[in-house]
Amino acid sequence: MSYPKVAVVILNYNGKLHVERFLPTVYNSAYPNLELILGDNASTDDSVEFVQQNYPKIKIIYNDKNYGYAEGYNQVLKHVNADYFVLLNSDVEVTPNWIEPVIRLMESDTSIAAAQPKIRSWAYRHLFEYAGAAGGYMDMLGYPFCRGRIFDTLEADTGQYDDVKEVFWASGAALFIRKECWEKTGGFDSNFFAHMEEVDLCWRLKNMGYKIMYCPDSTVFHVGGGTLTVTDPRKTYLNFRNSLTMLQKNLPLKKSAGVIFIRSWLDFIALVRFVAMRKFQHARAISKAHIDFSKTLFRIPKLSKSTFNANTKGLYKGSIVWEYFVKGKRSFKELEDRDFTSP
Repeated sequence: MSYPKVAVVILNYNGKLHVERFLPTVYNSAYPNLELILGDNASTDDSVEFVQQNYPKIKIIYNDKNYGYAEGYNQVLKHVNADYFVLLNSDVEVTPNWIEPVIRLMESDTSIAAAQPKIRSWAYRHLFEYAGAAGGYMDMLGYPFCRGRIFDTLEADTGQYDDVKEVFWASGAALFIRKECWEKTGGFDSNFFAHMEEVDLCWRLKNMGYKIMYCPDSTVFHVGGGTLTVTDPRKTYLNFRNSLTMLQKNLPLKKSAGVIFIRSWLDFIALVRFVAMRKFQHARAISKAHIDFSKTLFRIPKLSKSTFNANTKGLYKGSIVWEYFVKGKRSFKELEDRDFTSP
């Protein structure tokens, strides 16, 4: 095969620990037409100096301030020229031949806009990792989940998901995307700051008719929780607010109104649960998420009606909340008796 140019872009903010630990594996990637780039969000530690001294061939692109994950990548990728971008978290350990299988898959079909490798846990290497696992899916109420991970339940990788699969969204931990598709969508929604911005991006691509793929022939290992930990109320706020924003943006008006109404009640239950657990900051974060979403509701741009649901492959017709919390289903295999919509 020919080797289109690939740019692996790592966004960094005060991440020297991750850079020291994981950059060597990325540096040793076996792909002939590769550019490695560190995009820096105005770090105040010596992570950039470390890269300059130890990896002088890595290009560094400087942002003038910390824009967060979403807008940080938007700013950096304005200055990158390649056929494919790979947005790689700084806390990811890659394997030597992790790039070529994904590019080969994407080159086989021009309708594939984005893809991800298999993502396993760095700490517990036999398990799938939370942020992506074996490809992302979405239920009818807009709850994302993965092949290999539903809510907080992680499956062991026993080869059960070693088939190439069209999915609904690809993980931002190791996101392969065509440059032309990135530019066509305008990149990440900067208002998201961090969390769920890759789900929103993939949904917009799906609404344009593109495919999102999972490639099992490539494996990476992800630490996770590098931006905000699960105990941080800010993470709770972003997850709830961004989820509502994503629904408003990507669903037809009538459908989004109904889904958001149901989600609001489910979010209220989550708020009550946090109060019962005496996690008052997280309860306030949910309340603030809904207030802020309501303030911007009519300013959120929507896609034209002609593009809605152009490709719904990977959209689960059931409720993952019901299947998991009520029926006790813990693995993706248990869901496969229910329908997933097709293109």
